[in-house]
Amino acid sequence: MKELFISVLGKPAGIVLFQLLDATQFTIYLSLIAFGGGGLIGLLITALRVTPLKPLQRIGTAYVWLFQSVPLLMLLFLLGLGIPRLSGVSVDPWTAAALALTLYTSAYLVEVWYGAIKAIPAGQMEGGKALGMTLPQILLLIILPQAARLAIAPTIGFLVQIIKGTSLAYIIGFQDLMTTGKRWANAPVPGTQPFIIYPLMAMIYFALCFPLSILSRRLEKRLGSPGAKARVTASA
Repeated sequence: MKELFISVLGKPAGIVLFQLLDATQFTIYLSLIAFGGGGLIGLLITALRVTPLKPLQRIGTAYVWLFQSVPLLMLLFLLGLGIPRLSGVSVDPWTAAALALTLYTSAYLVEVWYGAIKAIPAGQMEGGKALGMTLPQILLLIILPQAARLAIAPTIGFLVQIIKGTSLAYIIGFQDLMTTGKRWANAPVPGTQPFIIYPLMAMIYFALCFPLSILSRRLEKRLGSPGAKARVTASA
């Protein structure tokens, strides 16, 4: 494949583009890991926030407050450089980047999902209670199906932020699109100047993010925003 790029584009353009595209797969892998791991943790924290037990609610709120207040760059520094140096435990860039982005993602997904649940009119909960349903039954059968429809679009939209967030992982040595691009931009090779490399990288990030943005907007129009959906449900 590399030879094909070189034969079509020549050197160094063919080599540069091939390596940028090859490194993009690790950006995608890291994004999917963060999205999957953050989603699982986000579900747990969301469950804590909607539970009627106040101590568990406070734990969930504190978790969101903590990881939304700490910048992603700082999380990467702490997990990839700070804690390993202080503890003497070696942490590879993959693990540190995946953990930092997972924590960052989970906190914001909790806000999206909790907001969707709160957008459901209180009458839905009262109606379930009037039918003799327990709280778990009301959540599983009435609240969550409606909230899921409201949360789909912003959840997919946030995946764009995750992809862009992976670009910060280069500071701890994670080998992805940003790291490869910066290395070429700093290389003393004609045709790899920053004003050439960075636009190429921007185009690749755009190709990853733009389809997700379009999908999110279309889903939002089809399913309705949380506020609009809540108004429709309340008036029904």
